[in-house]
Amino acid sequence: MAGRGDKIDKIITRLQSRISEGQFYEAQQQTRVVAARYTKASNWDAAIDILYNVAQSLLKAGQGGSGGDLCVLLVDTYKQAELKPDSATKGKLLTCLRLFDSEEPTRKKYIGEMISWSSKYGEYPAGDPELHHVAGSLYAEEHEPYDAERHLILGTKDSAEVLARLEYEWFKEDDAHTAALYAARGILPYLLTGNVRAANTCYRLFTSALNQDKASQLGIQDVSSNSADIRVYPSIPLLNFLGLLLLAIQRANPDLYKQLHNKYAPLLAEVEAWHESLEMIAEMYFGIQKPRQSNPLMDMMSGFFGGGGGGASTGGGARRPAVQAPTSMPAAEGLD
Repeated sequence: MAGRGDKIDKIITRLQSRISEGQFYEAQQQTRVVAARYTKASNWDAAIDILYNVAQSLLKAGQGGSGGDLCVLLVDTYKQAELKPDSATKGKLLTCLRLFDSEEPTRKKYIGEMISWSSKYGEYPAGDPELHHVAGSLYAEEHEPYDAERHLILGTKDSAEVLARLEYEWFKEDDAHTAALYAARGILPYLLTGNVRAANTCYRLFTSALNQDKASQLGIQDVSSNSADIRVYPSIPLLNFLGLLLLAIQRANPDLYKQLHNKYAPLLAEVEAWHESLEMIAEMYFGIQKPRQSNPLMDMMSGFFGGGGGGASTGGGARRPAVQAPTSMPAAEGLD
């Protein structure tokens, strides 16, 4: 065993020396050839060790394209070996991920391959939460909100804090009355994935930052009752709606939700991008069926063939800053 390990170490050292000499392309191609030989022999440990170490060296040398190519090949080797996500397998992938330059085009492909592998071989259909959290946090640091949101929504229990901070920083570039639109970008998707705890965390952290920065400007009022204490934002009524929605979900009372929705209906009508999300939330948490949009032709076809006719869905592209409902509701970590 020791001899075999020494042999792999020597191969890695030789390939890394090519990188030190500036022979980046040669190092990349030779690594692919050597790794393929070990992969063909099902010597997964050797192939992974070689790819992992040489990819790191290329990335550290600023060779994102070559290093990224070997990173993608590393994930492909994981798939061929049918390795499951654990601290060791994920640790290698995340070590490489953190070495990418933010402008490197292959990084997005690598992230996608990582998530795909963890989805197929792990316990989370939407991909491993830790991988999502690290990818989302990197995008958040780089002020890439759309990419950050996609991953943080499916991340760990720590992701809600990162997402709330991101949305608040983004909101600060806009007018005070738009606060609810940014807060909702975290709250509604978390509710759609069944992660009530994260939705509440997002609301609490966003509003805490808002209170600290703009309390005097917004005329915030504290209202207490026997059942709850809430803060009211007279100039941001949709933010009040989001807070009351979270309280209503705790009570799971359909009548309470209907009253809430009716009270804010004129304002909600102006935020078209929320409509589909709220319909799904009403069904998930209150058992209120989504209104069926009648389509006479589909109804007739349904009658002929015994299928379930349905109207066209009314999803539209979400414009900044709005919320668009995901097409599916994947499992997320830490569901409440």
